[in-house]
Amino acid sequence: MHMFEPISYNLWQSDKVAFAGAIGASFRETGFAVISDHVIHSDVISKVQNSCKDFFALPVATKNSYFEKGGGGQRGYTPFGIESAKGEAAIDLKEFWHTGRQLETYNDIMKPTPLVTEVPDFDRTTYGLFESMDSFGADLLKAVALYLELSENYFEQKIDHGNSILRLLHYPAQDKPFSKGSMRAAAHEDINVITLLLGAEEAGLQVRHRSGEWLSVNPPAGSVVVNCGDMLQRLTAGYLPSTSHRVLNPAPDRVHLPRYSMPYFLHFNPDVLIEALPGCAEKGGAAEPPITAADYLYERLVEIGLIKK
Repeated sequence: MHMFEPISYNLWQSDKVAFAGAIGASFRETGFAVISDHVIHSDVISKVQNSCKDFFALPVATKNSYFEKGGGGQRGYTPFGIESAKGEAAIDLKEFWHTGRQLETYNDIMKPTPLVTEVPDFDRTTYGLFESMDSFGADLLKAVALYLELSENYFEQKIDHGNSILRLLHYPAQDKPFSKGSMRAAAHEDINVITLLLGAEEAGLQVRHRSGEWLSVNPPAGSVVVNCGDMLQRLTAGYLPSTSHRVLNPAPDRVHLPRYSMPYFLHFNPDVLIEALPGCAEKGGAAEPPITAADYLYERLVEIGLIKK
């Protein structure tokens, strides 16, 4: 079997247990799964791709007006060369935009997303994709719950006010040399519960298998790459691993091409206590002390340089 053989989302409609078993087994093996036949409409995706390109083509000064110093990169724009992987000195070769959840509560820790006036329809299309990926992610977590022998709705009220983020990523063309050791995204794990990634068709995404080998993820067009984050790993006492992954610099014949991708980081509600599920801890995992989702997120944002203490 191919390590990242796509799992059809149609299976979820016809046989929930089989779909849950397939995504769970893939997560257990690599921390990643590729889902084909997903329900995120191609029109919604293509509109955001166009808005994304238009935004990143704006003058630097205009983009920087959407950057909030000290905001931890949680909403709006984060300029090129700010974020690095945990434990890495070299900066990642990317700039990005974050769209967050529209909420009436938790406004002290979840600020509203800035409105972009220069790109028509940017706000509407990006939030439309946010909602589509949020709904799809919640469905995938139903399958994860079944795999963990929990109620299908176990995660439902733990993520409905989550600090989830749609990230629009731009890795610029590399037609000028960059500092030694820098790559588009150095090896890292994700902080959140699960990540859904659109736009991974351009080569470069690699996952470190537990054998130590780096495996390339080359999903077919129109699929979503899904991976476990550190919060799910902590909840399952390591039973579902949050796997290190990276985005390599392009091959010499593609350095003139930028790369765009759109990951959706699904988070728990800020006050959810992340503590090891008893069933998972019994399977040989390493249970860690309980911590709230908000405290854990803050701790990790400091580690990757988005919050300066």
